[in-house]
Amino acid sequence: MSQVAYSQKTTEPRYTEALQDYYICCLSRELSLLIRRDVLTGRAKFGVSDDGKELFQVAMARTMAAGDWRADYYRGHTLLLALGLATPEQLLAQLYADAANDPFSGGRQMNNHHASDLLDEQGRWLSQTDRINLSSDISTTGGQMARGLGLAFASKIYREASRLQRPAFSHKGHEICHCIIGDASTSEGVFWEAVNAAGVLQVPLAVTVADDGYGISVPKKHQTVKESISDALRGMEASDDSPGIAIYHVKGWDYPALCKTYEEGVAGMRRTHQPVLFHVDELTQPQGHSTSGSHERYKSAQRLQWEGEYDCNRQFRLWLLATDAASEEVLQSIEQQARKEIQTARQRAWASYAEPLRELRQAFEQRCQGIAGSNVYLQELSATEIPSSRSEVLAVARRMRVELGVSSLDDFISEQMALLEQRFHRHLFCEGEKSALRVPACAPAYSKEGAVVNGYEVLNAFFDKVLETHPEFYAFGEDLGYIGGVNQGFSGLQAKYGEHRVFDTGIREWTIIGQAIGMAMRGLRPLAEIQYLDYVLYAISALSDDLATVRWRTNGRQQAPVIVRTRGHRLEGIWHSGSPMSMLLGSLRGMHLCVPRNMTQAAGMYNTLLQSDDPGMVIECLNGYRQKEKLADNIGSYTVPLGVPEVLREGSDLSLVTYGACVRIADQACERLKKLGVHVELIDVQTLMPFDLGHRIRESLAKTSRLLVLDEDVPGGASAYILRHILEEQQGYRLLDAHPATLCASHHRPAYGDDGNYLSKPSVEDVVEKVLSLVKE
Repeated sequence: MSQVAYSQKTTEPRYTEALQDYYICCLSRELSLLIRRDVLTGRAKFGVSDDGKELFQVAMARTMAAGDWRADYYRGHTLLLALGLATPEQLLAQLYADAANDPFSGGRQMNNHHASDLLDEQGRWLSQTDRINLSSDISTTGGQMARGLGLAFASKIYREASRLQRPAFSHKGHEICHCIIGDASTSEGVFWEAVNAAGVLQVPLAVTVADDGYGISVPKKHQTVKESISDALRGMEASDDSPGIAIYHVKGWDYPALCKTYEEGVAGMRRTHQPVLFHVDELTQPQGHSTSGSHERYKSAQRLQWEGEYDCNRQFRLWLLATDAASEEVLQSIEQQARKEIQTARQRAWASYAEPLRELRQAFEQRCQGIAGSNVYLQELSATEIPSSRSEVLAVARRMRVELGVSSLDDFISEQMALLEQRFHRHLFCEGEKSALRVPACAPAYSKEGAVVNGYEVLNAFFDKVLETHPEFYAFGEDLGYIGGVNQGFSGLQAKYGEHRVFDTGIREWTIIGQAIGMAMRGLRPLAEIQYLDYVLYAISALSDDLATVRWRTNGRQQAPVIVRTRGHRLEGIWHSGSPMSMLLGSLRGMHLCVPRNMTQAAGMYNTLLQSDDPGMVIECLNGYRQKEKLADNIGSYTVPLGVPEVLREGSDLSLVTYGACVRIADQACERLKKLGVHVELIDVQTLMPFDLGHRIRESLAKTSRLLVLDEDVPGGASAYILRHILEEQQGYRLLDAHPATLCASHHRPAYGDDGNYLSKPSVEDVVEKVLSLVKE
């Protein structure tokens, strides 16, 4: 006989609420079963679901209030059903990749990746305090922890900053953020980084560890010390004389205990902002991790028997019967009702997806009438009841155009391509008035009396202005606060504006970026500093998988206008001296990448980004902080347009294209070449993303007919990216009288010392000799 966990009657929680929760659990389970069935029968490509993890989510839902947030991974449809944030039909639309009806991502993400609307149709912020907010889920293992920290940290800011009266974003910091993570994912470094940071910062982050004993097939004895994340974290637990986190350990099948635990933990967190960890143990996963495999392959017969007995929905049912909350007949009626609702939702969702495809095929068949040889192609489309996708019909049409040589399908192909591009190519960046590309250009203004200062003093003056005029602006990073940054860009500004506005963080790049993402999603304007360019490696997942894709993966429904500040180039030695632009160019699509040659340009780029709703990274030159620059009279007002190269020297013999610290090297080389009678046109691209939107470099090639790209990245790195833009997109190859050339750093990292540095990176002499060889050619 199966073991029954409940034997004693209780009056908590109220039975009416319990029956509603049971219905949601049944509804969610039926949805999970359907997800697997539709994948295995070919209606969907892949599926993940909540089976075995329903019960704690209905308990969690009862603690959430308007203004609260969720940062999740690829599950969680139970919570949405419990809160009324989605219908089963909408959840199935995402499963079917129905771009027209998926409300979370417009068909761009697989199922169980949810997001709520933060922006209206014009890209303006909606109120966040009259609804529960779902920050867009990501599959990156543990990645949701970083963003969750930032969403919770924003509540701390709003509670402490009385001057910030922003009722659309916060009600005095009362909001909390729930973050759910699987137990195996707590092995990731970002989990420990985020939990430690939450304890240090004391922010209202509620972390639920869903512990089903496995990480796909790997049991937790290979994952977690002591086989218990709550035991492993005891050293971080708060005490009377030391802040930290609160820890709760509860069984995932125990409904009254779950309700009590979440109620107690969340209530205390709202009051004190002390973060909470809920370790929800003894969960099951009756269908395995996902539709890609079966858990029977790695679980013992004993384990499978236990999972059958302690399935949370089964135990919930037994509790309802044991407490006389409901009769067998009532529960059967609830179960039948849930099953019927899911089947009805499936019919509606599939019809919404399939009917347009059926109509599309019919329209295509009509267009093909009279085309000789079309029957063979049409038979491919009629092999199934409906095409699997719009692209299946489009692919056949394009084949027919090429293989049969027909042009009568051109309009059809163009229409369908335009529709798909509209659905999947838009919203990589802001498309409205707050686009960084629409920020009005304003040049620096100088007077004769203007001071000549160190480069870092230009930045210091700029950030001073921003902090004075933008109360929503915050700056933080390693050593940024008390000492003003390792290169003094924020020197004295913490003392002037307070630790609340300019502050230090721990050495934790992943969660520095996560902190910024959450703040930006809640209406603040964070500048997050990554101290050196090579440290970006520690944050690349948060930057690439999360920040750069927020707007695109939500189909324009969410944004996070973060400004990332860092520095690199030209310093000697392996560390802090590299220029891994190719890594950033491949990883940060969806962010602007600014590479200023000096701090005056950097300040203008920061101002452009600050006036926009787009995220961006500014890479300052490490050896430029002590270089002398004239301080603009309109510091804090002027801007640098993105995607607009600047011609620094006019010339007719060769176009020399470069950026960042290489500009100074190039300028010195141009001066020497001038004495040799060679006149080089020196072009600073200023931003790599976007790159030369007006094709100014092509205009230069029309004069010079020769091209050299100077770059500190490895051979084939950013130089290859630049050449592709110039030669292919701008068709600059048509204008060349000599082969296009690049001058890059060595294949290895820079060596230490003058000799090693001289050989590792392009020198003035290298540039002079390369230019002369191209001109002679």
